Amino acid sequence: MRFSLDDDREALRATARDLLAELCPPAAVRAAWTQEPDPSAWHALADAGALAVLVPESEGGLGLDETYLVGVVEEAGRAALPHPLTATALVAAPLGVAGTTVTTDLGASSAIVPAATYAEAFLLRSDDGLRLYGADEVEIEPVETVDSSRHCARVHPRGAGELVTGDAAATEAAFERGVLGTAAELLGLSHRMLELTVGYAAQRHQFGKPIGSFQAVKHHLANARIQIEFAAPAVLYAAYAVAHGRGDASRAVSQAKWLAGNTASVMGRAALQCHGAIGYTTEHDLHLYLKRSWALARSWGGAGFHADRVAASIGL
Repeated sequence: MRFSLDDDREALRATARDLLAELCPPAAVRAAWTQEPDPSAWHALADAGALAVLVPESEGGLGLDETYLVGVVEEAGRAALPHPLTATALVAAPLGVAGTTVTTDLGASSAIVPAATYAEAFLLRSDDGLRLYGADEVEIEPVETVDSSRHCARVHPRGAGELVTGDAAATEAAFERGVLGTAAELLGLSHRMLELTVGYAAQRHQFGKPIGSFQAVKHHLANARIQIEFAAPAVLYAAYAVAHGRGDASRAVSQAKWLAGNTASVMGRAALQCHGAIGYTTEHDLHLYLKRSWALARSWGGAGFHADRVAASIGL
């Protein structure tokens, strides 16, 4: 079976990549560590229809499915976009919450929610399902995390909010889409860390030669590239399984998340080792992507959680 994007889906991904390359460069991600993210990239994605891919045409959206959106989310990961694309476009939009910047605690293991300091709406778990709150209906307690560009905070509802869904199946489906989006972001981050490391290995010289010509460095990067090539089709299949309501969708998204998280871990270690001392500095761009991967690897279920789900699905 061939796992790749067709021309239409690839065109949507290419549009997102071009927009993000221009409007979300490393300088914009770096600036988001100390201030609210520049909205330029977010508005451009909205204008391109990326936030409404899963919104029905009758409601002003594109009326497409997850296989169209997964490539866009991967590009957001590649750029380390600080805005909550997965929460807004993959989790909230199919539930009828569109046209606003949404964050959620559905993928959080605690009350810590990303993008909480500037989100316009909050999709939060409750005893009866998922409820929607406006920014003026919650209390925000900012917290420091490994990736400050995510602007995480503890969120406490002040009122009852609006019930979005009380259907456990709809809540579970929203969770699966969040896992899928996070896997795609991790895959994009791995691609970006590989690009940075290959570029550095080509221009950094030692003993009169680029360090990329040394066998040890080649092996590190080749091993990381293999991991990326294994994870990519798993993410695409997970999108297909979710989009078509296949019976193995839960297992597919867990496989994708585990593989993408492991890939980002392998790639991150290789990138850090190949960069050497400069890779440990905050002045170098590598840390923007490495720390995002650390944060996302633990979001929407960690490696152990998803390994257990896959094992349970096959009777182990």
